[in-house]
Amino acid sequence: MTKKLLAFIAFCSLLTSSLLSFGQETNKVEMAEVLRSNGKIYVVVAVIAIIFIGLIIFLITIDRKVKKLEKQMEENK
Repeated sequence: MTKKLLAFIAFCSLLTSSLLSFGQETNKVEMAEVLRSNGKIYVVVAVIAIIFIGLIIFLITIDRKVKKLEKQMEENK
């Protein structure tokens, strides 16, 4: 019962916070406009993509190592 209640409260709070964000004015960010006009926004996107891909590869390798260690621990028992 309490887990369902907490899940409902969390859902309602997330829904409320997303609805509140629609009411805000959209001001153009000057830095983003300058980066777009110079064509440097693609560099920023590329760097973010490289970092994201690196993190994913790192997490996959850690997951494989942990699975290998778990398998070795099961075999030793």
